[in-house]
Amino acid sequence: MAHELYTRTNQKIFYAGLALESWRKAEQGQSMNALALIQAEREAALFHLYGALLGLCHEIAGYYRLPDSAAPRAESFLNQSVLSAAPSQELGELVELVQSPESWLAQLLKAYGELFQPPQAGKKAKVDPSTPLITAVSLDEEVVPLSREILEAWRQHLKVLAQRFRETLNEW
Repeated sequence: MAHELYTRTNQKIFYAGLALESWRKAEQGQSMNALALIQAEREAALFHLYGALLGLCHEIAGYYRLPDSAAPRAESFLNQSVLSAAPSQELGELVELVQSPESWLAQLLKAYGELFQPPQAGKKAKVDPSTPLITAVSLDEEVVPLSREILEAWRQHLKVLAQRFRETLNEW
């Protein structure tokens, strides 16, 4: 039973919950490294949420016996070509969510991808030395880190999705 595909998905959802709980405790703590702890737990929660998504993709691929059902990246499953080759209601829903940039799943994948990007300095406007009285103001949006509430909402979405998909994937 421990080698069933769903166990990995459940485990990753649980681990994300543990990271979110540790994050909450770090926010309440007064330690000097609280900001570092919060960032570490944010990244850990995001890592485990992506792992839960990948686990769910493995569950679907295993049930439908898709080729390359052990692909190491969720994006390998969440595209139109895989859906066209092996249509399924579950993959169709996931692909639709991924293709909508405002959806929680598209945002989760974007945030996970950003974990692997190097830090970038903010854009600065060029200063014209002939006009010292005019101050250049940047209107670029400041990057706001993901909140614990957002990651918890994504965790709940994944949990509900996994439960709903499992009901349709069960053979009676």
